[in-house]
Amino acid sequence: MSTYLPTIKQLQYLVALHEHGHFGRAAEASFVSQSTLSAGIRELETLLGVTLVERSRRVVRFTPLGEQVVAKAHRLLREAEELSDLVQASGKPLSGELRMSVIPTIAPFMLPRILPRLRTERPNLKLMLREETSQDAVESLHHGRVDCVLLALPFDTGEVEYEHIGEDKLYVAFPENDPRDPPETIPPSMIDEGRLLLLEDGHCLREHSLAACARPELRASATMIGTSLHTLVQMVDNGLGLTMLPQMAIDAGILDNTKIVARPVKSANASREIALIWRKNSPRADEFRLLAEELRAG
Repeated sequence: MSTYLPTIKQLQYLVALHEHGHFGRAAEASFVSQSTLSAGIRELETLLGVTLVERSRRVVRFTPLGEQVVAKAHRLLREAEELSDLVQASGKPLSGELRMSVIPTIAPFMLPRILPRLRTERPNLKLMLREETSQDAVESLHHGRVDCVLLALPFDTGEVEYEHIGEDKLYVAFPENDPRDPPETIPPSMIDEGRLLLLEDGHCLREHSLAACARPELRASATMIGTSLHTLVQMVDNGLGLTMLPQMAIDAGILDNTKIVARPVKSANASREIALIWRKNSPRADEFRLLAEELRAG
């Protein structure tokens, strides 16, 4: 057996550089200086006796062997995370650090009413939150950057386990002076394809909205411009179009002080499933199920 083995920290630096493609951004994400991260990767290359990263002033490029090492590093870091999880799971449930990603179309509307109770009832739980798009959150989960994800289904999550939290209906939001005087429930045929504003790629709500409409032509014509639901609401309030909103956002008051009307979509697919997901066979599965119970109770 070799006396000299890569350290977890060196592998973390290498994976961060691969993810961000830039030494400065990788160092910031790793909470170290750029010189520390660069030195750690050079030490790893010296240890292995190979070049993993080709460096130039403008481009960071991984060698073919570097790409293979990164893939292996992901697996090793996952195993290290699971080892830590195994020890964590042996202690008191919902105590210590738990890293959770939450998508932006849930976080500002669900967490404010849940977190105060969690802090009171689970004082030993240190919940570390990241707000990420569905796509980024699932990637963070499988790469071991977070332990679980609160998101909306259906979405391509890969191999995970999950707990159902609740159903969230979808509504069409439009200016109150809309000349068509929409009915109490909106059939997809009434949604003007030239006025529909949706979130940009990476947000699962975009796909859920299109699925609710069940009109393929909307995928090509809808304006995918919003970076957040609050941005879309401001655009609709200023007469720039209409959008789709989840009920939890409406219940949380996103339409307060606007001149916007929201009506439910008359469609079999006009809802999304809120769920907590985690890596398959995680030793902390029972703890995540307990967290899901807390989220449902909120």
